[in-house]
Parts: sequence; structure tokens; C-alpha cells
Amino acid sequence: MKSESKEGGITMARTLPIQKTTLLKKEEVQRDWYVVDAEGQALGRLATRIALVLMGKNKPNWTPHVDCGNFVVVVNADKIKLTGKKTPEIGWKSLFSSKDIVGIKINSLGGKKIATFPELAFAVAKKLVNIGIAPDHIIIWDRLTEEMRQAGYPINRNRKDIQCFGTDRDYETQIEIAGSVGSCFSRIISRMCTALINIPVIKDHDLAGVSLSLKNFYGAIHNPNKYHFNNCDPFIADLNTHPYIRKKLRLIICDGLRVQYNGGPAYNAQWIEKEGCLIFGRDPVATDKVAELMIEEKRKLHGLPSLKVAGRPAKHIHTAAVKGLGIDNIKRIKIINA
Repeated sequence: MKSESKEGGITMARTLPIQKTTLLKKEEVQRDWYVVDAEGQALGRLATRIALVLMGKNKPNWTPHVDCGNFVVVVNADKIKLTGKKTPEIGWKSLFSSKDIVGIKINSLGGKKIATFPELAFAVAKKLVNIGIAPDHIIIWDRLTEEMRQAGYPINRNRKDIQCFGTDRDYETQIEIAGSVGSCFSRIISRMCTALINIPVIKDHDLAGVSLSLKNFYGAIHNPNKYHFNNCDPFIADLNTHPYIRKKLRLIICDGLRVQYNGGPAYNAQWIEKEGCLIFGRDPVATDKVAELMIEEKRKLHGLPSLKVAGRPAKHIHTAAVKGLGIDNIKRIKIINA
């Protein structure tokens, strides 16, 4: 490539170096974990920055057609500001369209003291409104309306505002097959929503080992009790391969403001600790792996056996990785303080 310039009336030509664009291949992607201190920060501004990191747009070699995303752990999330001034919204807009109907899947089982915090779910919903999604195009949902009510969620089916209700008996009549799972899906996920945000809690489960983002979608099918033997494996992983979940899931925010490390899935005050942590991710396997390690560390600290020794290893997480749903190899995760 040549560039011309005039010096003293003389045209001079010089050769410029060719600028090369480096495009990453899938196997070359290095995924990093960022630890973010949320104390005193506004949720909207912080979530926008986190969204860019999740997509990998903070990397100099970001490649549009390759998933270059990173993972984010937010500490001191209980000290976050839930209101703030309007902030840049490019991160959120890259994940959602103003035409999307977004379903925010929460976990209300166990009541107020262990459910996904309503304040968190509604703060996320309001952020969606800020990027141009109509309030009536946002549905905060779970399996049962009454469980949501008991967990502190204001039930609303009014299409003029953010909707908040359970599936109850509104399931498809046609059974869908996903590997070893055959179920009728909630019409909220099959017909109403074009995009999903998953906001599970971080807690122990007496059969699956843990109840995190992957298992949270048991609340989307009519017959979850059928798939609890053999530590819920491979059923949890198989369920998450279904297009209703796999193709619609855009973001995961694990609510670790409190963590139950034993005695789950029902609320058990003896084994709950305030953690003040949120885990953001787009990879359900990686986010669950980190949350599982949090539970294991707390069990060890309190003199409890590992989940494997207790006879309920969370083997569905590795099965999900094998099925291509994400990464569970902790050695491939590099933690970077941000």
C-alpha cells in the first residue's frame, strides 16, 4: 500500500505497513474470569460494563462470529446501588432487541429467605425497559404463581406493565423430546418469550448435589419429579439442550447474595450464609461450576463431606459440558481482578 505526500512541491511516495486483522478460531479462545467489586456502583452502569466483558469485546482480538466471551463474578453485590443515572447501553443492546419478549426465570421454591431476590429480578427488568423493551414484553416467571407470591413477588398479568406470574397449568399439550427427557414445556418459554435471562439461586440439592442455572429450568416442564433419580443425570443436561432453552438463553445471573450449602432445596436456616455475590455468565456450565465450587468450599469450612462423599455429586455439570453446553474445566479459567 502506498501513501503520497507533498514536500516542497515534490510528491513523495512511501510504503505503509499492511495492517492485519487477527481472527480467532474457536479453539484459540482464552476465557478469563473477572472478579468485580460492586460496592457503591449503580446496577445499570455496572451491568453494561459486565455485558461487554461477557461478549469478549474488551479483547483486542475480538471476533464477531466466534464466542470470545469471558465470565464475571461480582462480590459485595448486596451493596450495589439499584438505581443510578442513565448509562451507555451498548452491552445490553447487543444481547437483546427492542422487539424481544424477555422471560426472566427466577427460583421461588423455598420462600422469601432462599428465593431469587425480587429486587434483583425487577432491577434487571427495568434495565431492559431502559434499552427500549416494552414493559409488557418482560415476564418474570417460575413454575407456580403461589410460590412466587410467597417469595415476595407482586403478581401481575396486566400487559401494560412488567408481567410477573407462574406457569401453573399452562403447559403445551405436545411432548417435546430432549435426549432422555420427554416433557411438556411451559408456554411462557415455548410461545411467549423470544429471549431468556436465568436468575437462579446458589443452593445445595439433596439429589442433584446443587441447584443452580442448569437445574433452574426444571421449573419449565410439567414433570420434573420424573427426572430426579441418578443425581438428575443426564436429565438436567439433556433438558438444557432443547432449543427452547439453548437458543433463547442470553444471560445468566446467579443470585449468590446468600448461599445454602446443605439441606436443600428447601430453606434451611442452619446452612445459609450471606455471600454478597453475583455470578454473571453466558455459559451455564461455567457459571454452575464456579457456584458448585463455592458450595463445596463452604461445606469443607463447616466440616461437611464433599457432595461426592455425601452420595450426591453434581455430575450433571460435567455431562452438560460433554454435550457442548459449556466449559467445566476450572483449569481453563483465569481469574482477573477488575
